[in-house]
Amino acid sequence: METSNPTKVTVETVVQAPVAKVWSYWTEPDHITKWYQPSEEWHAPRAENDLRVGGEFLTRME
Repeated sequence: METSNPTKVTVETVVQAPVAKVWSYWTEPDHITKWYQPSEEWHAPRAENDLRVGGEFLTRME
């Protein structure tokens, strides 16, 4: 679906934890597979994350 008036959405939050811990949980595949679950019926058995410039992010959901 296309629209002639794209909308920019910004989401912000404050996390009461050390930056290093938040970065680890947000970027490391072992953590991503644990928190990336939109509902009880879904899970993410696999994730890959290459943070280098040009790297790729992959999450598999089932």
